[in-house]
Amino acid sequence: MATTDPHVGSGTEEWKKELYEAAPERQGELFSTISGLENEPLYTPDSMPVDYERDLGYPGVYPFTRGVYPSMYRGRLWTMRQFAGFGTAQETNERFRYLLEHGQTGLSTAFDMPTLMGYDSDHPRSLGEVGREGVAVDSLADMETLFDGIPLGEVSTSMTINGPAAMLLAFYVCVAEQQGVPRAELRGTIQTDILKEYIAQKEWIFPPEPSMRLVTDMVQFCAQELPRWHPISISGYHIREAGSNAVQELAFTLANGFAYVDAAIERGLDVDEFAPRLSFFFNAHIDFFEEIAKYRAARRIWARELRERYGARNPRSWLMRFHTQTAGVSLTAQQPEVNIVRTALEALAAVLGGTQSLHTNSFDEALALPTENAVRLALRTQQVIAHETGAVNTIDPLGGSYYLEDLTNRLEAEAYHYFDRIEKLGGVVEAVKQNFQQREIAEASFRYQAEVEAKQRIVVGVNRYELEDEPEIEILRIDPALEDQQIERVKALRARRDSAAVEQALARLKEASLRDENLMPLIVEASRAYVTMGEMCDALRETWGTWRETPVF
Repeated sequence: MATTDPHVGSGTEEWKKELYEAAPERQGELFSTISGLENEPLYTPDSMPVDYERDLGYPGVYPFTRGVYPSMYRGRLWTMRQFAGFGTAQETNERFRYLLEHGQTGLSTAFDMPTLMGYDSDHPRSLGEVGREGVAVDSLADMETLFDGIPLGEVSTSMTINGPAAMLLAFYVCVAEQQGVPRAELRGTIQTDILKEYIAQKEWIFPPEPSMRLVTDMVQFCAQELPRWHPISISGYHIREAGSNAVQELAFTLANGFAYVDAAIERGLDVDEFAPRLSFFFNAHIDFFEEIAKYRAARRIWARELRERYGARNPRSWLMRFHTQTAGVSLTAQQPEVNIVRTALEALAAVLGGTQSLHTNSFDEALALPTENAVRLALRTQQVIAHETGAVNTIDPLGGSYYLEDLTNRLEAEAYHYFDRIEKLGGVVEAVKQNFQQREIAEASFRYQAEVEAKQRIVVGVNRYELEDEPEIEILRIDPALEDQQIERVKALRARRDSAAVEQALARLKEASLRDENLMPLIVEASRAYVTMGEMCDALRETWGTWRETPVF
C-alpha cells in the first residue's frame, strides 16, 4: 500500500497495526453480519481471490453473478408488485384496480389462512379467520370476481399459495378461458413451494411425498400447457421470516430447488423442458451488503449446478430469476414510520442485487394489513429508486467491491457446507422429517434475539432511541361482516351448482390420486363444475392423509 506518511509501513497488516489499532473500536456492538460472518475492518485486493472471468463475467453470461440479462435495468426495470388481498374477492379486486391505476406493473395476491390451509370459508376451522390476512377464495366463482375487469392476457399475476396451489391455478386457468385468453399467453407465478412450508411457514395439508407428487404434476402441466407461467416460486422469503439468517435462507432455498429438479427429472421430464420456468423468491433483509452478496452467490450456484450437475444445455435453464420482498420481520411496531427507512434500504439492496420483481412492505404492516396510503408510499419507494437515485444507470455497480466479492464467496462456501450436511441426511425431504432445517433456523433465531436483547445488535426504536409516548397511527380494520358475507356466498354456490357433476368430478379426482396420473386436468375439470377448493382438498385428505411434524423447541 503506497503512503505519503513516512511513519506508516506498506501493506494492510502494517496499516492495521500502526494506525487502525491505535484508534479503539466501539465496544459492545457486533461488526459481524446477521449470519455471523466476521468482517475485517478494511478490504483490499489481497482480500479478493476472485477469477474475474470464472466468478464474475458479464451480465447475461454464465455464471450470471452480475445479472441474468445483458442490459438489466438499462433495458427494462424490475416488475413492481404490491401484495394485495383482504376480505372478499370484491374488496381485493378494488385494491387491484387501485394499484394498477397508480403505476403497479404486476399483481400479487395474498390469500387468507383458511384458503392457505385448504378449508372453505364455512368450515368450522375457518371461524374468525376469513379474509383477515388475505383474500378468501373458495371456488371459481370467487376467482371470477377477483379478476373481474382485469385482462389476464395483459397482466402478470403472482399468487402466494402452496398446499392448495393446484386448485388456485386451475381457477385462474378457468377464468382465462372465460376471457378467451389461451393458456399459452398466461404470465405469472404461483408459489407452490411446499418444502419451505414444512421447513418454515407450516401451512401444509398432506404428507411430504404426495405433496411433492402434486407439485411435480403442476410442473409437468405448466411445461406442457402454460409455457410462460412459473409453476414454482422457490421461496427463501418465508425461511428468513421464520428466523433464519442469510446463509440458511440461501442454502435451504437452493437445496429445495434442487429437490424439485430431481423430482421432475425422476418423473421423466428433460431438465430443459421445465427449468427455464422455475423462479425464486428471496427476502431483502436489513444487513445491506450481506443481502446483495446473497443474491449474487445464489445466481452463481444455481447456474453452476444446473449446467454441471443436471446437464442443462439451454442457457435459460441456468438463469436464476427471482422476486424479492422486503423483510416483514424487520418491521417494528415501535415508531412504525421508521419502517419506511428500513424498507427503502432493503429495496435498494434488492435492486443492487439484481432482482427481477420487487414488493416493498408498507410501514404499518407490523400492526395490521396495510392501508391504501401506506401501500402507495411503499410503491413510491420503488419508483424513487428506479427514477431518482441513479442506481439503475449502470449494471451491478457494486461488482468488484473488495468487500462484496469476498462476502459473496464466503456465503457461497457456507451454502455448500449446508448442501453437504443435507445430502448426508438423505436429501431435503428426509432432513425435513428429521427436523434438521427447522432446528437450524430455531437456533439462528435464538442467537439473533439474544444479540438484540444484549444490545449487541441495535434495532432503532426497540433497544435504543425508544419513545415513551408513541402516537397512534391509522390502521386497516377488516369488517367482521365480510366473513358472514363470504360464508353465505359459498353456501349459495353449493345450492345452485350441478351436484351430480360435483360428485363425479370429486370421485374421478380421488380415484386418480391413487394411481400414477397427473391430477391437474382433473382439478381443472372439477373447477369448471364449481367444486370448491376445500372439497378438493378434503377428497385428497381422504386418500393421502395429513401430516404432523415433531415440534422443535
